[in-house]
Amino acid sequence: MSSVALAEHSGDLVTALRRMNGRATVGDVVAATGLPRDQAEATLKQLLETHQGHLQVSESGELLYRFDPSLMVRGKQPLLGRIRKAAWEAFQVGFKVWTAAMLVVYFVVFAALLIAALTANRDNRGGWSRGRGSLGDLLFWHWMFGGRGWRRGGLYYGHRHAKRLPKEAKPPFYKKVFAFLFGPDEPQPTQLQKDRSTLRLIRARSGVLTTAELVEHTGLPLPDAEEELGRLTGAYGGEPTVSDKGEIVYAFPEVMTSAHGRVSVREPNPAWLRLEYPKELTGNDRRSDTIIAAMNGFNLLAGVTAPWFIFPRLGIGGPLAFLGLVAVPTVFSSLFFGIPLVRRWALKRENKKRMLRNVRKLLIGLVYKRSIGAIRWVSVEDAAKDVRQRLKGFDPTTKQVRKELEKLAAEFDADVEVDDQGRTRYRFPNLRTSFLEGELVRRRLALDKGELGAIVYDSGDSSSEAAARDMAAFDRELASAEIDLSRYLPSPDRVGYEEDFAVVLEDERRRSA
Repeated sequence: MSSVALAEHSGDLVTALRRMNGRATVGDVVAATGLPRDQAEATLKQLLETHQGHLQVSESGELLYRFDPSLMVRGKQPLLGRIRKAAWEAFQVGFKVWTAAMLVVYFVVFAALLIAALTANRDNRGGWSRGRGSLGDLLFWHWMFGGRGWRRGGLYYGHRHAKRLPKEAKPPFYKKVFAFLFGPDEPQPTQLQKDRSTLRLIRARSGVLTTAELVEHTGLPLPDAEEELGRLTGAYGGEPTVSDKGEIVYAFPEVMTSAHGRVSVREPNPAWLRLEYPKELTGNDRRSDTIIAAMNGFNLLAGVTAPWFIFPRLGIGGPLAFLGLVAVPTVFSSLFFGIPLVRRWALKRENKKRMLRNVRKLLIGLVYKRSIGAIRWVSVEDAAKDVRQRLKGFDPTTKQVRKELEKLAAEFDADVEVDDQGRTRYRFPNLRTSFLEGELVRRRLALDKGELGAIVYDSGDSSSEAAARDMAAFDRELASAEIDLSRYLPSPDRVGYEEDFAVVLEDERRRSA
């Protein structure tokens, strides 16, 4: 069905869904809009891509499309939020330009005035001496604004990012001044850039994915993973099906098609190998921060002492001189030091959020390791000990670990008990069921082989053929107990970190290759 035709029907479908409070089966949509079943299903999938929604299974085993009751568009911000964001970005741009200019200009002016004052004090002669341009001037401006390899308008994600750039593309000094004040630039990967990793996961798992497997890869809360799989279904031709045990399994046959034969890709890292580093205040290396702080400290000291040291020696005075050489640089330099100090509070909150996300990712690794094979209990004490041993740069408390473990238990409807020693512990049988159902569908569809799997039903079967097919299905169920799912848990005992800019940098390298 063409995208034009889908767009024509989406308006009627949105209206119908609003009347049904955002919850509907394909049959509900067919009855409400008069669309043929195929068109109704295709339009629902398109809406999953553009509107907040996910899939559920009704008690009768029917797929249920559940959208936000107001049919909210994905990624849409309220008007006030967009205005606030635009105003803040405009302020930052203007303030960044002003601060870089002020820091350097006042540093040069005060250095010249100080030299002149010292010279006047030594030989009792005032006046200004004129310097000549030199190679040093060229080197200064090259250092200040960057060399030929730096792309104007390029983003600076901090010194760890700068180390990965070619030598001729090192970030200029003014970018480090901005980072000193506001922190390094925030990577803003596009949705397509973020999707590449998930698409690799889908291909690595033979075109079939469950919600639990997406949680393993991303660390997302289960409801958010359901939303994301709903969007991926609409964006990449997903085919959701309900397994015999009521698990929604998503198949992506279009993702598995290739002009190069059988698809074979390396699986991307799971969540516990993609932990977040603590966010740095400036992102600069120590040397750059020292130079910037020294320049601003010099400006502040020169501005404060100018009426007693510079003005008398050079015969400078008057309200304009006081405003330009005392008031403005003193206020500016104080703000220059004050802004990073204020940002420390926000940075502390951000790093706490990162720590909790890292705790969750490590708990996912522990819980999955104890659930995908033989199902074993996970106690709060074991979880806290495991997390603290493996998490570097953060120091989570047992209470914080317990809270994150309780969230995981609620999401996956875990069993809970108190053992003989009074310790609370959890067991996650639904995790193994989810992985197992995904694997059974994966084997049946065999999308990675480009062929159909075993036929499970045929309307032309005779009684004996149907009985034989039922027996084969029973044998497959028995075999499911023998399925080894450990290959879907890469390195559960290891820990790895991923830079914030990793996705963007990978895309830049791909384009430049």
